[in-house]
Amino acid sequence: MTSTRRFEGKIAFITGAARGQGRAEAVRLASEGADIIAVDICKSLEYPAYPGATPDDLAVTVKEVEALGRRIVAREVDVRDFDALQQALSEGVAELGGLDIVVANAGVCTAATTWEHALEQWKETIDINLTGVFHTVKAAVPILLERGRGGAIVMTSSVAGLRGLPFVAAYSASKHGVVGLCKTLANELGQHRIRVNTVHPAGVTTDMQPVEMQQMIADHAATLGPIFMNALPDEATDAEDIAGTVAWLLSDEARHITGAQIPVDLGTLIR
Repeated sequence: MTSTRRFEGKIAFITGAARGQGRAEAVRLASEGADIIAVDICKSLEYPAYPGATPDDLAVTVKEVEALGRRIVAREVDVRDFDALQQALSEGVAELGGLDIVVANAGVCTAATTWEHALEQWKETIDINLTGVFHTVKAAVPILLERGRGGAIVMTSSVAGLRGLPFVAAYSASKHGVVGLCKTLANELGQHRIRVNTVHPAGVTTDMQPVEMQQMIADHAATLGPIFMNALPDEATDAEDIAGTVAWLLSDEARHITGAQIPVDLGTLIR
């Protein structure tokens, strides 16, 4: 774990914080001095083939942050529910004393060929991955503006937000949408010294594994399979690697970076 203290005295709001990248980001920021407002839906959803996070998962995040000597306010919240999300954030801000940085990380991924996406599958993915990010910034930005101290926002996109990744039309559309939202916000908020960037992982070793996608890649190995190849020899990235990039983007070391798309993709985008 890093020994730097880039976020001493700062408060971070993180969605999808019960496990995976969200937990890694909460722990990384806490290790550098931040207090955390953490939310997660903590239940399984209809379409992802993998099980969702649980209240016990969120409790682990709380325990790991507190073990670092930092404060954390954790709530079970669905990012699709703007009123509940705004209330959770308001409670966290009131308890911890403010807000400085935001990580819009909550997301889901399911696989199917585009024309075989169920209508509700499409809606669930767009509502969580894109509208949920909009809800996050809609709740957080007024607080950042009122404090008048600048700030930084990182949105979790994907390599699927920068290329037409097969078999994940809803996911890819949502992650492309996150990039557009990021660029617009970066323009709007730059005058207030609030930076907005996206991070773009490829495969990450978390519980978000759409297992049905592996069979689809195998079935199309000779035609579409090469799109998924990495330049580096590792098969996947660890959540802590993404958290390290997010921490850098949120820090003053990246103070002149805004509206950028930062890949942590093992080189798959250069293929």
